[in-house]
Amino acid sequence: MLHTSIEEIAKYNGKEVKLQGWLYNLRSSGKIHFLQVRDGSGFIQGVMVKNDVGEELFNKVKEMSQESSVTVEGIVKEDHRAPSGYELSITNVELVHKADEYPISKKEHGTDFLMDHRHLWLRSPRQVAIMKIRDTLVKATRDFFHKDGFTLVDAPILTPSSCEGTTTLFETDYFDTKAYLSQSGQLYMEAAALALGKVYCFGPTFRAEKSKTRRHLIEFWMIEPEMAYVEFEENLQIQENYLTYIVEEVLEHNKKELEVLDRDLTKLESIKAPFPRITYDKAIELLQEKGEDIKWGDDFGAPHETIIAEQFQKPVFVTHYPTKIKSFYMKPDPQRPEVVLAADLLAPEGYGEIIGGSERISSLDLLMERVEQENLPLDAYQWYIDLRKYGSVPHSGFGLGLERTVAWVCGLDHIRETIPFPRMLNRMYP
Repeated sequence: MLHTSIEEIAKYNGKEVKLQGWLYNLRSSGKIHFLQVRDGSGFIQGVMVKNDVGEELFNKVKEMSQESSVTVEGIVKEDHRAPSGYELSITNVELVHKADEYPISKKEHGTDFLMDHRHLWLRSPRQVAIMKIRDTLVKATRDFFHKDGFTLVDAPILTPSSCEGTTTLFETDYFDTKAYLSQSGQLYMEAAALALGKVYCFGPTFRAEKSKTRRHLIEFWMIEPEMAYVEFEENLQIQENYLTYIVEEVLEHNKKELEVLDRDLTKLESIKAPFPRITYDKAIELLQEKGEDIKWGDDFGAPHETIIAEQFQKPVFVTHYPTKIKSFYMKPDPQRPEVVLAADLLAPEGYGEIIGGSERISSLDLLMERVEQENLPLDAYQWYIDLRKYGSVPHSGFGLGLERTVAWVCGLDHIRETIPFPRMLNRMYP
């Protein structure tokens, strides 16, 4: 008996195989059972005919409950009507464990109920599809950077200071002092880039931001590359190539999952570098023309980002933001110091910012000026200041939010479905 997975079922057309998984759904029509079986790699329908397996086994299967764990044996048959392209003509079913009455049924459940049962909701076809696409994006990220000579460097999660201000930090006791959960690994990546040239970190970050929007999580994952001897323009090109690559990988490897999500593939197929660009100045003019109450020097909210992105079919860079609304480490434009050499990349279809990046300040004097302006504690940032004393070079980097990218690629209404166990303002269970 050949033991295989549903994902590999096409290799065994016409052969008898064994699957180990769970009974996702069971329906009967007279002397025929239709079993929907899942095994983590996919879903397949098995057909059991009473006359073929005998009355005892047929009746035994009738008593099996949803999500009972089972071992199924059967002959693989090609069937173009089936979602997987194949069906199983069942010869035997062995019950491993009979599940209690399953709380998630096919009827409509409220979001709170589903989130309370997230540990079980993950088993549904839609959630499995999202997790597999997330996995592809993670693998594609690692492949892209390793192919281009980047070194993965792990940034600490406990930090002595903030990267972008202290108002949204989680504070914790660290023996006899205070520490914070990291908002970003970027400052540490700057140190690593001066050691290794091109680096990236990929890990969890935390924002104690009291936001309930469909774009925000409290705990999320960031990909943060940092590159020595890379200036603003080259930084944007790397971002374009990276995003194009990971979307292409999803299109190549996750067509089945995208179909489960009813994703419009043409929207993703158009994601090719280069991406359009608009300056902050022009974006303000555009928003004012659209009737928005906004003036130069204001930051953009979600509605503003949506309006800007609607003007383009691809992701769009908004560049040269006012220095005063951006982080202290961003390099001012030498030709126009009131704006910085920074850009946010806005995803189409109303998904907002998915990448933020900039060229960093490499001048010690200018960095000290910005540290003083922001009233940052010198002792906490001394190590970062040292980087401008010992072989400083032009360098740039960016950060991509994995969950926002998953939401956009999958076409999801809310970011809470993009991570296995979301942490939100009013939710830390399960």
